[in-house]
Amino acid sequence: MTRQNLMLLPLSTPKLSIGCPILDHCLGGGIPCNSITELVGESGSGKTQLCLQLTVRAQLPPSHGGLGGSSVYIFTEFSFSFRRLQQLGNLYHASYPNLIRLEPLEDIYVRGVHDAQELIHVLGDIEAFITIDHTRLPVKLIVIDSIATLFRSQYQTTPADLKRRSEMFFNISGTLKGLANKFGLAVVVTNQVVDFIGPHDGVNGVRLGNLESLDTSGRRVSPALGLAWAHCINSRVFLARHEQSIGVNIRNAPSTTICSQTHRTFHLVFAPHLAYASAEFVIRKEGLVGVSG
Repeated sequence: MTRQNLMLLPLSTPKLSIGCPILDHCLGGGIPCNSITELVGESGSGKTQLCLQLTVRAQLPPSHGGLGGSSVYIFTEFSFSFRRLQQLGNLYHASYPNLIRLEPLEDIYVRGVHDAQELIHVLGDIEAFITIDHTRLPVKLIVIDSIATLFRSQYQTTPADLKRRSEMFFNISGTLKGLANKFGLAVVVTNQVVDFIGPHDGVNGVRLGNLESLDTSGRRVSPALGLAWAHCINSRVFLARHEQSIGVNIRNAPSTTICSQTHRTFHLVFAPHLAYASAEFVIRKEGLVGVSG
């Protein structure tokens, strides 16, 4: 086989479809397996909604954009959204009655963790769990929602603690990448944002990805956990939201009523071999749906 023919071969990495052609197009087909994809955004931006959506869609066969597998969902804050997941499961079962079982939550394994060290132990348990093959469907998706919560108060800003924190980043990401490559699964982690004050040429003068700055709700922000964590992931998606006030004329009302309208944008910040892409989206009962311009 010549070098030219090798370059023409299609990429063989399976991808998990979001279920929306517009958003899938931004990702070159969907969430890739064998790597770590980060969803970053402020609270209420749609990160958890998308994660829940992916855990149900993962059960679909590859011919329908899924991975034909079960999911492990690790949550680190608040309580897990079982009610929302059940709603999504019922919707997808109604749409794909012959492909998704009546109780899709039986193929989603949920675990809460409270600190980074506990996460390391849980990931070890997950590897044993997958190897022994206890599940009806093979595990094909791991979700961590959110990674930033695990480091919120455990580490200080001293040089020694920052070094320990970076080592933990690489430990966690190395374990996740090892699982992804060994079992051919997709890994999705969510991350939070922090306010950013500085020049418009990236973080500490270093531009990461396709955007010079991230803006949401009228604020300049940067992903939490800094550059050390950014080097641990393969792809980053930024979910932005902006509130816009609009005047609405209501019949028989004495004056115009001011209403707030939320605009949401899906940005591909960086990913291997993919150019910048973005799309407006809305959150509906079936999850995130892109809006064509």
